[in-house]
Amino acid sequence: MSDAELIELARNGDRAAFGNLVERYQQVVFRTALVALRSREDAEDVAQDAMVSAFLKLESFRGDASFKTWLLTITWNRAMDKRRRVGAWLRRFIVPDGADGFELRSDQPSHEETLIAEESRREVRRLLMKLPAKYREVLMLSASGEQTFDEIGQVLGIPTGTAKWRAMEGRRLLKKKLVSRRIQGAVGTSRHAE
Repeated sequence: MSDAELIELARNGDRAAFGNLVERYQQVVFRTALVALRSREDAEDVAQDAMVSAFLKLESFRGDASFKTWLLTITWNRAMDKRRRVGAWLRRFIVPDGADGFELRSDQPSHEETLIAEESRREVRRLLMKLPAKYREVLMLSASGEQTFDEIGQVLGIPTGTAKWRAMEGRRLLKKKLVSRRIQGAVGTSRHAE
């Protein structure tokens, strides 16, 4: 069934139809909240809150944007509200492994490859967190590949072109920081060898 059909059924009291919408979008809603909050627990709370809010506001859904975009906008706004609270603000900087969507995977890496991949992931995470929020948010939302730049723009309240530019600029800045770090590391290593 299409989103429109499920929405119509849900508006007429069919809770199972809304349950189907929840199943369809629960992962992307959770990941969107996780990008904003950096805490699995907080993201789970916001994802659930966003779904309840969407159910309660379903009559106000006009269809100007897709249901997914409308739902992600609710999620993002709820996450931003939560992030503004002091406790959540502090927790967003504590990132458990695997919570950021930047895991590096391979079939059977050697011990050395595993250590290198872990260090690379930590380095990218550190540098990503140092980017200005406007670049970091777009990069993290686009990292999963589940949202188009149109959807990201609508969620963040910016034009699609701005979302694309911020992603491009964010990647450029991140690459520049990585290259600079590697050059500094290579220079430091060669000095120690002398």
